[in-house]
This record gives sequence, structure tokens and C-alpha cells, in this order.
Amino acid sequence: MSSDKDKKDRNLPGTVGRKASRRLKARRNRDRGVWFGLGLFGMVGWTIAITTLIGVAIGVWIDRTWPSSYSWTLMMLFIGLIIGCINAWYWINKESRFDDDNDEE
Repeated sequence: MSSDKDKKDRNLPGTVGRKASRRLKARRNRDRGVWFGLGLFGMVGWTIAITTLIGVAIGVWIDRTWPSSYSWTLMMLFIGLIIGCINAWYWINKESRFDDDNDEE
């Protein structure tokens, strides 16, 4: 029991330091309010929607040009959706790394 308390006591300065740096970051980035969040949300949504629609358009074109027993429209819809999600993840990850780099300064 006392060893758990000793570990918590040794880790306390690190925890306090992380919380203090997050608080300072929040104060520096006050201008990143509701509009920034809505813009990021919209960018992610449009990234997924546009790639999905491009996939559907390509699928419809393939289905009309070369008819087959498979629905290329459905397959390309899923491929467009997957590509859109990967692209959105890339942008969110990039924004997160930008925030992490600013934390170190």
C-alpha cells in the first residue's frame, strides 16, 4: 500500500506540470473557439462526403460503361468512404501534431 502512495507522490510533479502546460495552452489558444471547432468539423465532413460522392460517380460510370453482375457503384461508394475517412484521420492527426509541437515551446 505505501509503495502505491510513493509512486503517486513521485509522479505528482509530472502530473502537475502536464496540467499546467495544458492550462497555459488553453489560454494562448482562446481565439480557437466555436468557429474553429465548427470549421474543423465541417472540413472533416466535407472530406468524407466529397470522396464518397466521387467514388459513387466513378462507380455509376463503370456500371453504365461495362455492365456486370457486380455493383461497382456500391463498391466504389465503400472505397470512397474509406479513402475519405483515412484522409480525415490524416488532417485530424496533423492538427493534433501541430498542437503537440506548440505545447513543447
